Parts: sequence; C-alpha cells; structure tokens
Amino acid sequence: MAKATGFLEYNRENPQQLPPEERIKNFKEFEILLPEDKLIKQAARCMDCGIPYCHSYGCPVNNRIPDWNDMVYKGHWKKALDLLHSTINFPEFTGRVCPAPCEKACTLSINIEPVTIKHIELEIVEKGWKEGWIKPQMPAYKTGKKVAVIGSGPAGLTAAQQLIRAGHNVVVFEKSDRIGGLLRYGIPDFKLEKWVIDRRIEQMKAEGVVFETEVNVGIDISANYLKRTFDAIVIAAGSTVPRDLNIPGRDLNGIHFAMEYLTLQNKINAGDSIPEEKRITAKDKNVVVIGGGDTGSDCVGTARRQGAKSITQVEILPQPPKERTPYNAWPSWPRILYTSTSHEEGCQRLWSLSAKEFIGKDGRVNKIKFSKLKWSEPDKYGRSSFEEIPGETLELESDLVLLAMGFLHVEHGKLVKDLNLKTDERGNLIVGSNLMTSEDKFFAAGDSVSGASLVVRAFNQGRRVAQVINDYLK
Repeated sequence: MAKATGFLEYNRENPQQLPPEERIKNFKEFEILLPEDKLIKQAARCMDCGIPYCHSYGCPVNNRIPDWNDMVYKGHWKKALDLLHSTINFPEFTGRVCPAPCEKACTLSINIEPVTIKHIELEIVEKGWKEGWIKPQMPAYKTGKKVAVIGSGPAGLTAAQQLIRAGHNVVVFEKSDRIGGLLRYGIPDFKLEKWVIDRRIEQMKAEGVVFETEVNVGIDISANYLKRTFDAIVIAAGSTVPRDLNIPGRDLNGIHFAMEYLTLQNKINAGDSIPEEKRITAKDKNVVVIGGGDTGSDCVGTARRQGAKSITQVEILPQPPKERTPYNAWPSWPRILYTSTSHEEGCQRLWSLSAKEFIGKDGRVNKIKFSKLKWSEPDKYGRSSFEEIPGETLELESDLVLLAMGFLHVEHGKLVKDLNLKTDERGNLIVGSNLMTSEDKFFAAGDSVSGASLVVRAFNQGRRVAQVINDYLK
C-alpha cells in the first residue's frame, strides 16, 4: 500500500482537459497529464483494503495496481514500470482508452471517489518512454520455431510481442494498410493518437517481429501455406462483422456502419488522399447515431469535429439510473448513466426508441421513424423486457445515419471456411482450454473467440495464447 491515511487526506483529482470549444477544432488528444507532485498524492490514496478488488476482480489483466501505486508514492518509478509491464504489454493504450473497470471495483468507490488508477498507469508508462527505460527486449536464444499471427489489433500485437520475446520467429499478417487493427482505425485520434502505436511498433520491429500489411489471409495466402510454413498460427482477427439494421429504407444513401465512418476519418488524419466522393462527412448535416455504446460516442465526437449541424444519439435501452440499483452492487460494473467527453461536446441523447423505417428523398435518407418503447421493471435477476407503445412514434431528421450497434462475430471468410473451423451459436470461434481451435496448430484469441469486448480483455487473451503456444512448441 501507499500512505496509510492517504485516502483520508487527499481527494480525487482528475487530469485537466481542454474545454470542448477548443478541443473540437482538431482531432488531437486533449487530456493533460497531472504534475508529478499531484500524481503522487493520487497514488497515496490507495488504501490498505485487504483484498484489492481493483486487481483481482476489476482488471482483466490482473494489473498489480496496489504495488505500482506504492512505488509511485515512494518515487520508485522504474520499479513501478517493471510491475506494470509484468502484466500488460502496452499500458499506454489502456491508460488512454480503457473504461477502467478497476476504478469501479476500487474499495474506495463504495462510498467515495476511487483512486485515479487509469491516469496513474498512463503517467508511469509515459515517464518510462521519457526516461528511455522502454527498450527492445531481445530473447536469450532463438528456438527456430515460426509463428504466424493473423490480425494486428490488441490481441495480435500482445501475442506477437510475447512470442518473439520467448525466442520464436513471428510474422504478423494484417489485411489493412497499417498495423494496429481496432487501435489504428476503430478508435478516433482524439482518444488515441497514432504515433503512440507507431512507437510500440518500432520497438517490436527491433525485437524481430515481421509485419506484413495488405495481406488478406485465406485469399492472398492460403490455409495450406500457413500449415506448411508455420509451427503455430494465431487467429486474432477480431469480431469485425457489424450488427445491421434491416428495416425498410436500409438501401438509401447516407446510411453507414460506424467503423466505415471512423476508419475514413482516421485515414484522413493520417494524411491519406481520400477522394471527395468516397468521404463520409457530417459537415452541416443532421446526424443520427443509432447505438449508445462507446463506438456511438466516438461517432458523436467525430461528427462534432467535422462540423455537424445537429447530432442525436439513439439507444433502444431505457435511460440508466444515476446511481447503482440493488441489482447492481459493488464491485460489479455500475450500469449507470455515463456522459463521455464526446457527449460533453454537444449532442442530444434519446432512449427507449426502436428504429422502424428509414425515409428518403431522391434516393437519400432524410428521416428516421422510431417507435417508442415501454420497459418493464427489473425482475429479481435485474432483467427487463420491453414492448412497443401503440401509436407512439417519433421522426428525426437525418442527413447522415451511423449504425453503431456493436459487432456479431469474426468474419467467416475463406480461412475459416477452408479450415472448417467450428463456431458457437453466436458465430465466435470455438477453442479448447489451450485456446486451440478445431484445427491442429491453429489457435485463436481476443474478440474472434469472445465476441466484441474491451481492449484490455484482448490484451489478456493475447498473453494467454502466447503462453499456451510457447508450451505447445516446447
């Protein structure tokens, strides 16, 4: 633990952010790191709670949070960095984009503000980069074994780095033009600037990882080629098939999946030349985002920076309560109303609406018709059901519609079909306890196995699959 009475002496202090009117002028990150003296006080708030639920329950990678909080408080920053890297390869990513379930499980959060765990994590790793402590880690020997990693998102990058450090030869195949997967093209730059990814990629290249971009595995290279060439293969392609909204008018122009929209803007930010006719812009348009999760929020922030006339985010679920209910006790994730930084920048939020029809003019969407829903009171398990309210409808003007309703499963493309990989009822790849698929030598990790989930869970699966592959190759 850090200071025994720290949580009594110091209040939580969040890092400052640029005001909305300033930050919407560009796509750069807008959170400002706390000064070191203030951060040490925040670390001092970590109490002697007996059972650190932040570590054992809240964090999917089991970050040793009390340990590195203690090191920060005592000024042992290098040791804090070593403790942080012992459980996660890329803490600068989670320190920026993780929703911090660790903080929701912090013992302090029972009745006061939790420790600023996420920001302390970010400052530890950024200090490590600043001081030059983060360098390529070369293996003591090479095994001669070859491993292919399909996908360069969170799970794929983690698996690749762990395997190269174990002495194996690793090739990462990515079907896009740049490395990073969801981190590169799914998360807006105002949450994660891409030089942060590039910095780690250079480290991994120095460690010996080979990256091959614009390779669609199953088409550009076959499953048989992988079998012949590699001793083990990791499928970390993610859950990339978006949930669609098949209602009348779906074929109208102006309706796009969220990832198509976010990816194009990230490419523009990276300096790519995108023809005007292929761009999706919210400038001077009435934008409706269907889906109330993080991806929908990212669309809101992107549309605001593009100069949208109005932005409305619509959710089928009822508006969450402001505080926990009896069905949602600590330390579980609080199902309460959250206001993201994108929401702060300006948008209307509507609840308990189900889209019924897209209405268009001259082949382009200009309205959406919704039915209003009535949700039942939660049962003893906290479950609710809904029914449409007869005659109660709502129409919204919409020149641009963004579908952000989540993802179904990994793409069932040629690789999955050629190998005849088994999938569950949701379309995710089925793996055994050793994370091997139904095909020998082919392992899977991340969202391709679990369905769309948190970045930090993908990091955890990447480390797990690297460990089981290392054992398999032995």
